[in-house]
Amino acid sequence: MQVLGLCRFSYPAIGGFQTMHATVEERRQFLYQSERLDERFRLFETIALPGLKQQTDQDFHLLIVVGECLPKPAFDRLHDLTADLKQVQIAARSPGRHRKVMQEVMNAARQNLDLPCLQFRYDDDDAVAVDFIERLRGTVIDNAGLFQNRAMVAIDFNCGYLARADAGGIQAKRVHRPLMTAGLGMFVQGGNRKSIMNFSHNRINRAMPVITRPDNPMWVRGLNRFNDSPRTRSTDVELGPLSQLQEAEFQSRFAIDQSHVRRVHSVP
Repeated sequence: MQVLGLCRFSYPAIGGFQTMHATVEERRQFLYQSERLDERFRLFETIALPGLKQQTDQDFHLLIVVGECLPKPAFDRLHDLTADLKQVQIAARSPGRHRKVMQEVMNAARQNLDLPCLQFRYDDDDAVAVDFIERLRGTVIDNAGLFQNRAMVAIDFNCGYLARADAGGIQAKRVHRPLMTAGLGMFVQGGNRKSIMNFSHNRINRAMPVITRPDNPMWVRGLNRFNDSPRTRSTDVELGPLSQLQEAEFQSRFAIDQSHVRRVHSVP
C-alpha cells in the first residue's frame, strides 16, 4: 500500500495558520525572515530528518511543499539537506487556499486514486520514530476488517515527547497526548479524493473512526519560538534535560543525536 507524507516548509498558504496575516505578502515576510528560516533549518536537520532517514520500512514518499517564491538560498539549502533521502519530492506552488492546494498535491502523488493509501502530515520541527511507517502498515493489517469497510480511518500514536532543542542540547518531557500532528496517520479508501490535510488534526475524530496506539513513544513535538500555535509557544509544560536513558531512547527511537543537536545549533 502506498504511504504518502506531506510537509509544509514555510509555504505561504492562504489560511492554514493560526498566526494571522492580512495579506500573502505579510505572510511571506514573516515566513522568510532570516532568523526564522535559520531556526527551521536547524530543527529540520537535527530533529525532523534523522528518523525519516532511518525508517525500518523505506517504502514511502514525503512531499515537501514550498512556495515558488521561497528565496533561492533557502531552496538550495533544503535541496542539499534532503538530497540523500530518495523518498523526498520538493513541490513548489504559488500561494493558494491551504486545504485545496495540499489536497491537490497529495492526490497528484497517489499512484492510483482507485487504490487505498496511507497518509501522514509532517511538521519541519517534529520527529517520528524509526518504525513509524512500519507500524502504520501494521495497524492496517491488524485491523483489516475495519479498514475494508470505511472510507477513512485515522491512526493515532498518542505517546511521545514534547521537546526543545538548542545549543545546550535537548530538554524534553514524555507525555500521552491524543491527535498530535506528529503521531497521526490516516487510511484513505480507493476512490476517495480527500486527504489528511483536509482535516484539523485535533478534530479528525469527528469525521472518522480513530485507532489509538498508546504504547512506545512515536513522536517528538518541537517547541520553539516560531511555533504557529500560540498555545504551543507559551506551553507551561516543565521540560528537563535528557537522562542517559532518554538520550539512548532518542537515538534508538528517533535517530536524534544529542551531540549533533548541540553542534548544529551552536553554529553562529
